[in-house]
Amino acid sequence: MRHVPRGARFPWGTFPNVPEEAIVGTFGTVPYCPDSEKLRARLETCPTYGTFGNVPHLRARLETCPTPSGLMSGSSEITPALKDEAHRLGFALAGVCPAVTPTGLSRFHEWLSAGYGGQMHYLTHRREAYAHPRHVLDGVRSLMMLAMNYRTAEPAPPRPGQGRVSRYAWGTDYHDIIHDRLRRLCGWLNERLPSANTRGVVDTAPLLEREFAQLAGLGWTGKNTLLLNRQMGSWFFLAALLTDAELEYDEPHAADHCGTCTACLDACPTGALVEPYVMDARRCISYLTIELRGAVPVELRSGMEDWVFGCDICQEVCPWNHRAPQADESAYQPADGMNPLELTALFELDDEAFRRRFRHTPLWRPRRRGMLRNAAIVLGNRPTPAGLPALVRGLSDDEPLVRGACAWALGRYREAAAEAALERRWAIESDASVREEIAAALESDAGPSSPWHGHPARADREEKLRTAGTAVPRRSD
Repeated sequence: MRHVPRGARFPWGTFPNVPEEAIVGTFGTVPYCPDSEKLRARLETCPTYGTFGNVPHLRARLETCPTPSGLMSGSSEITPALKDEAHRLGFALAGVCPAVTPTGLSRFHEWLSAGYGGQMHYLTHRREAYAHPRHVLDGVRSLMMLAMNYRTAEPAPPRPGQGRVSRYAWGTDYHDIIHDRLRRLCGWLNERLPSANTRGVVDTAPLLEREFAQLAGLGWTGKNTLLLNRQMGSWFFLAALLTDAELEYDEPHAADHCGTCTACLDACPTGALVEPYVMDARRCISYLTIELRGAVPVELRSGMEDWVFGCDICQEVCPWNHRAPQADESAYQPADGMNPLELTALFELDDEAFRRRFRHTPLWRPRRRGMLRNAAIVLGNRPTPAGLPALVRGLSDDEPLVRGACAWALGRYREAAAEAALERRWAIESDASVREEIAAALESDAGPSSPWHGHPARADREEKLRTAGTAVPRRSD
C-alpha cells in the first residue's frame, strides 16, 4: 500500500493554525487516495481533528484534490492496463469476471458425493469454502483469471527402462513461477489502486478456477474436464488475481466447441472419463501417480502403461491441442533427464538425494515413496533386463509401499533372479500388504510346470482364499 511520505506537502496546501509538520505526521500513514472513504474516516478520528476548524472546507478540498501521478481510477482505465501487465509478465490469457457463486457449484457437490475425489480429502474438508470467492479474499468484487502456456518440446518416445512424465512437470515447479508473477501483478495493481486489497492464487485455494475462467471468457470446459481455448488448446496453467476493486468484466464464454468428438473418452486407458464432462479421479493416471498415497489398485496398474508421473493422453488426442502455440517460458523447458525419466536410477536415491533432485519440481509432491511405487509399476508393465536389479533392490526398501509395488512387478518377470528375490523376501517379510503382493506374484501360472508350484507362499495364499471362500486368482499377461 502506498503512503504519503513524511515531509511531503499536501496538494490542497496547509491548514490555518496547524503546523505543516503536524499534518504530515498525522496523515503520514494514510493511503494517498483522495477519494478514499478510509481517508475520510481517518480524518474524522485523528487526534488533531479538532484543530482543523473548517472541516466542510477540508472535505471540499479533498473532493477536488488531483490524483497523484501513477494512480488510476475507474475500471475502464485500470482493467486494460492490468491485462497488458499480465501479458508482459508471461500470462497468455487474461479475462475478468465478477466475484459470484460459481454456476457449477452443484455439479461439484454431486461429484464429491459420488466419491470421485478419492483420497483428495482437502476438497471435502473445504467444500463450503468453494461457494464464493469471499472465502479466499474477504470483500472480493472481481477476479482476473489468467492462463500461462506450458507447451514446450514434444515428448520423446521412452526407451526400455524409462517412464513418461506429464509435460507440465518437465521443468521448474509452476507454483514457484506463477506465484512470483502473481506477486508482481498484485504489486502493480496496488501501486495504482493503493486502497485495493489483492490476492493471487494458483490451484491451492478453494476456488473453482475453470468455472471462473469460463465466466471470464477464457474458454469452455471440454469433455475431458479441462478448460479449452480455441487458440491455446488446454496446455496452460490457470491462476487468479482476486481484488476488492471493481474491474471491467468480460463476456462469459458460452459456446461448447467439442461437438460430437469423443477422442478423449475413447483414449483413456483406465476409463477415468465415465461420461462426457465427468471424471472419476480414482481411475485417472494423474491421480494414481500423484495424489494417491497408497497402493495402486491391481486392476488399474496395467492401464498406467509407461506413465510414471501424470498423464497427457486426453490432451494429446484432443484436436484443439494440435494447433496450440509453443511456450516462451524457459522455466518450463524439459530439464535434463525429464523427457523421459530414467526409472532404474530412482531406486538408488535415498530420501535426501531424492529431495535434492526433485524438491523444486512437481515430482516432489508424491515424494520418494510414491515415485518409486510408480517406477516399479512401469517396469512391471514394460519388463526390461535393466529393470530387474532395480526391482530386486526396491524389494528391500524401507517403505512397504515400494516393496509391494516391486513384488508385483517382479511377478511379471520370467527369470530365475526374480523368483529367487521373491522367495528370499517372503521368508523375512513382516508387512501383511507386502506379503499379499508377493503371494499374488507367486500365484501366476502355478501349475505343475511352474517354478512356483507348491511354493509355501502360494499355499499360504490359497489357504487364506479358501477360508474367505474366494477362488485363487490367475494372472493374465
